[in-house]
Amino acid sequence: MADANMPLAGRVAVVTGGAKGIGFAVANDLGRRGASVLVADQAGADYAAARLCGAGLQAAALKVDVASEADTGALAKAATEAFGGVDILINNAGIYSTLAPRPFEEIDAAEWRRVMEVNTLGIFLCCRAVLPLMKARGGGRIVNISSGVAFKGNPWMAHYVASKGAVVSLTRALATELGPFNILVNSVAPGFTLSDGVLENPGLAERVRQPSVRTRVLAREMTPADLVGAIAFFAGPDGAFVTGQTLVVDGGAYFH
Repeated sequence: MADANMPLAGRVAVVTGGAKGIGFAVANDLGRRGASVLVADQAGADYAAARLCGAGLQAAALKVDVASEADTGALAKAATEAFGGVDILINNAGIYSTLAPRPFEEIDAAEWRRVMEVNTLGIFLCCRAVLPLMKARGGGRIVNISSGVAFKGNPWMAHYVASKGAVVSLTRALATELGPFNILVNSVAPGFTLSDGVLENPGLAERVRQPSVRTRVLAREMTPADLVGAIAFFAGPDGAFVTGQTLVVDGGAYFH
């Protein structure tokens, strides 16, 4: 009988952007639920994996730029060598906290392209890299991290909003296409979260945190820990008949 406290025992999860913030919180949570975790990030992956291993969890690391075909192509090999395959992909890597809010007409094309490359092309490349492994194992789970801004249309960051809207649409398209292979694809859309990246940008944190709290039914700040349960639901056995959905986790700022 499966251990109810370890519902992901025997599963292998890849978490992009997993070195800190939301990604690390998710990697830690999935590991505590029994999964072996490959932390994929541009920087800090080795340190994050060492932290997880130090806590008694099964983890490995890979330096990855999700917008690079070569880097994402190495995901499948690294996961196979470390743990034998991939069952769960958490597409968390993205650009947000380093962006400077500005009017639409002041966003330059280079910045627009980079946001789209990381936030949308990155998901495409990571999914493409691991799909053969999921199909070979008879199924899998993909959880894409979108954002509540995709539904609210927040101003001053049109490229970020557009990229997260694309994540929602891609989630639906992939769910339809991959359902016959027992690969479930869902999305979690967070509200403004006090992640490590946000806290490293004091101007952003101070500008957005109080307005965000005021719009929530649950009037408090949101942290990465508030997201892990929703992601684990989609990744685990309780979400076995749910696909193509986007769950907004924002304390009741937007009812979706």
